[in-house]
Amino acid sequence: MRAVLSALGIAIGIAAVVAVVGIPASSAAALKEKMSKLGTNLLTAAPGQDFLGQDAKLPETAVPMAKRIGAVSAASATGKISANVRKNDLVPSSDTLGLQVQAAEKDLLKVLNAEVRAGRWLSPGEKSVVLGGTAASRLGVDKPGVQLWIDGQWFTVVGILGPLPLSPEIDRSALIGWEAAKEAFGFEGNANTVYVRTTETEVENVRQLLGPTLNPQKSNEVKVSRPSEALEAQQLAESSYNALFLGLGGVALLVGGVGVANTMVISVLERRREIGLRRALGATRRQIRWQFLTESVLLSGLGGLVGVIVGIAVTAGYSISQQWPAALPWPALLGGVGSAIIIGAIAGVYPAVRAARQSPTEALA
Repeated sequence: MRAVLSALGIAIGIAAVVAVVGIPASSAAALKEKMSKLGTNLLTAAPGQDFLGQDAKLPETAVPMAKRIGAVSAASATGKISANVRKNDLVPSSDTLGLQVQAAEKDLLKVLNAEVRAGRWLSPGEKSVVLGGTAASRLGVDKPGVQLWIDGQWFTVVGILGPLPLSPEIDRSALIGWEAAKEAFGFEGNANTVYVRTTETEVENVRQLLGPTLNPQKSNEVKVSRPSEALEAQQLAESSYNALFLGLGGVALLVGGVGVANTMVISVLERRREIGLRRALGATRRQIRWQFLTESVLLSGLGGLVGVIVGIAVTAGYSISQQWPAALPWPALLGGVGSAIIIGAIAGVYPAVRAARQSPTEALA
């Protein structure tokens, strides 16, 4: 039982290490797959602040100007509207649900690589609205055809968008057509966010040109960002927690090694007669040392093997639950078993030397 519990300590440590390495690798693989679909060549430009700290505005010509940049393949925009969207006219105007109403240009879907998971996109001249995924969930809308109350006017939901990891602000928005926004709410036509697509190799060049192009006279009032960097930053933040858990796994592994050493020391004390009998029959001290050292390595190795299997199962199970591709780094798997064997060898040195030092007469006494 002591041997099993000691091996279990090693197994827990190795399983923790494998899982802590495997789960982030699976997350990174999922992020890489998601980024390849969404594309990392999306840039956004938004108004910043002027020298007095006041909110700036992008000119109405922002989108046409962005399209003049040679490396830009497509550009579109959204404009913020001072209005609240509600389920009906009985809901208090203060209950905004954290949603916003935005005007959207007709080619916004193409630029964002977005999909309409239910219904269709906006048509020019109609009094309709398309909801982002989060907005639809908060409003309790699961299909098109529902009427929504937007600042004293009814709008018909014609579509619901799929998830947009690179544009979370769209997920939380109710989108209406550009011209419809002007007619219904007096929208002035100033873009709040300009979305630009370019080639992967020209991202940095376009990034530097976008501000001066959109607002030549006040380029410092334009904030240009790359949404994919937010996902990469999130991955980096997660890796810091992974390092912490990896350290905890290492501590568990160290505790398991101490348990193996303790088991082997007790084993030497309990098997004195066996050691004395072997010595009396001609076994050398070297043979006695190798016997106990081999037992220690075997005990740790079996624990490490079980730990690797458990770590693989945990990684695969968690990846499946998150709909990630399961990534199992072979260096971590081989290193798990290897480190368990090394720990077993270190833990078995003292008990093996102690067993070899016992004389036959003392051991059989």
